[in-house]
This record gives sequence, C-alpha cells and structure tokens, in this order.
Amino acid sequence: MNNFFDQLVSFFSYEIFNVNVAEMMAAFGILFLFFILKHVLLNIIFYFLKKTTKKTQSSFDDDLVEIVKPPLSLVITATGFYLAINVFTFTKNIDLLLLNIYKTFLIGSFFWVLYRAESLLKIFMEKYAYKKQIAIAVEFLPLFRKLIRAALIVFAVTIIIQEWGYNIGAIITGLGIGGLAVALAAKDTLANFFGSLMIIMDRPFAIGDWIIVADTEGVVEEIGFRTTKIRTFEKALVSVPNSKIATDNVTNWSRRDVRRIMCRVGATYSTPPESLKNAVRDIKNMLSKHENIDNNMIMVYFDEFASSSLNIFIYCFATTSVWAEYLAIKQDVYFNIMDIFQKYDISFAFPSMSLYHKTNDESPLVIKQKD
Repeated sequence: MNNFFDQLVSFFSYEIFNVNVAEMMAAFGILFLFFILKHVLLNIIFYFLKKTTKKTQSSFDDDLVEIVKPPLSLVITATGFYLAINVFTFTKNIDLLLLNIYKTFLIGSFFWVLYRAESLLKIFMEKYAYKKQIAIAVEFLPLFRKLIRAALIVFAVTIIIQEWGYNIGAIITGLGIGGLAVALAAKDTLANFFGSLMIIMDRPFAIGDWIIVADTEGVVEEIGFRTTKIRTFEKALVSVPNSKIATDNVTNWSRRDVRRIMCRVGATYSTPPESLKNAVRDIKNMLSKHENIDNNMIMVYFDEFASSSLNIFIYCFATTSVWAEYLAIKQDVYFNIMDIFQKYDISFAFPSMSLYHKTNDESPLVIKQKD
C-alpha cells in the first residue's frame, strides 16, 4: 500500500514543461466544474426563471432574462479559466497580467449587459413618446440609441484602461488637441446636431406636416441627424440643414385646425338693392348652417363699388386642415352662392368697358364692349 501511495505521489509530482501533473489535474477539474455550472446548472436556473417570468403580464422581465444570460455565461467561463490558470505557479508580473485580463472580462460583461439592455430603453422611450404624443422624438430614437451605445463603449474602454494602470487623464489631454481640430472641422455637423436637439425639444413639426422654412415649402418626409428632408409640391426633395431650421422661422400649416375661405363675388350694377341685400343675408345664413364651416368667424358684407361690379366680401373658415377636404368644402360653398344668385336673378359681373361715340346730331351713341 505504501508503495502505491509512493507511486501516486511520484505520478502527481511528475512535471511536463515545468508543470506537475497535480496542478494540471486541478486546473482541468476546475474547468470541468465551471463547464458543468455553465451548461447544466445555468440552463436549469434560467429555465425556471423563464417559467416564472411568463406568468407575469409584462414582457420586461422576459427580455431582461434573455439579456443577462449571455454576459453571465461569459463571466462564468472567464472565472473558470482564471481560477484554473491560478492553480499554476507564475511570477508576480504574470499573475498581475492574468488578473487584469480577468477584470477586463468582468467589466466587459457588465457593460455588455447595459449594451443589450439599451433595447429595453428603446421600447420604454417609444411608449413614452407615443403616450406624450411626441411623434417627432420617435424619429430620433435611432440617433439616441447610437449615442447611448457609443457612450457605453467609451465608458467601458476608459475603465478598462484605468484598471490596466494607464493614466487616462494624460491620454484624454493628448487626444484633446486632436479633438479640438476635429471639432473645428466638424462645427457645421455639430451645429446640425444641436439643431436636431432643438427640433426634438420644441417639436415645431412632425413627419407628414406641411411647413414653410428657409424659403422651402412642402411636406416633411424625414428628420435626420444632419438635415430634414422636405418634399415640395413640385415633387422635388429638398434637404434643409437642421441648424438653419433651428434659427429660422417655421410656418406649420398642418397645425391649424381650420383653413380660410376668402373671396369677393361681383354682381352687376343692374342688380336691385333689395336683391343684393337678400343675397348677402342668404349667403351668411348658408355659411352659418354649413356643417363644415366654423361659426366663430363668418363675415359677409357688400363692401365695394368696383369698376364693373358690386362686390360682396365673404370671409370664413373650413373646419379642416386637409387640403383635399378644404377644396371640397370651398367648392360646395361656391355652388351654394351660385344657387343664391340664381334664386334672386342676380348676374355675376365680369370686367367690361363702355365706349361713347358722338354723332353729328350731337346725341351720344353708347356702345358697350365686354371682355
């Protein structure tokens, strides 16, 4: 028996490349243990977690479980390798190197969780934007997501560099000179970026709105990081820098709830005053009873003796901001006015000219020419 133990001790003490068998077996044992922990125990734990989260009404906890699983698996793997390698005897510098590598994996895994959790933030921001009716903010969510991801990567790299013992302040100072040059070269891009933020905060328009800005009139098709794309009524696509939009006046025709109808209707001078009075009264009553005309502002007056007509001024608002609906309402109003003129036998006036020709008997001959 003593001989067996002596042989066993001799076997474990046997060295291969200056590493004895006992250390190798201990390292493999640790790796095997963490392999079981990762592929068996971890799957069992997450299996029961998923069953629990499915019972809840919210999908937030389900998504959170899926987000945490891959980074946690990486942490278990990195821990297993770190403990297994630490079984071997190394110099102090190598031990420090291994510790820094292990810390790098831990930090990376933590920020990986945050990076993956950004998708949950996107869902929350979308719900908040729709709830608060900030439709324009939804268009900028891709930009926010990129900024958040970039910030997480920068923070992760900064912390890792500090853990490796480098002076991050000196690195930032060195990069600051180059960053200043880049900032000066990209000042227009930065101005457009801050212009985008102003559009988000002020919300002067949204996708699909009819606007006038920077001498451009049309429908907003896209709000981007640098420019806003407007489709003009001539079907041209104009890209307006956001910095210009932030400093220029923006007229949003889509934000109004009514559209104006204003015209002058001319009656001939042969129209009797009573007929003209009745026409003015009936037109005003017609507009007051019209279901698509705003009753808060209706003006109908005989207001002008024009060169060839007696003009009736009509001013009101259609209760729509949609152009096609507005045209249909205005058309209906104009047809009703024509019916009223026909009812009172009133003729519509049009430009005319009278010529006077004097004959030999000094009685004037009047010739009327109409255009």
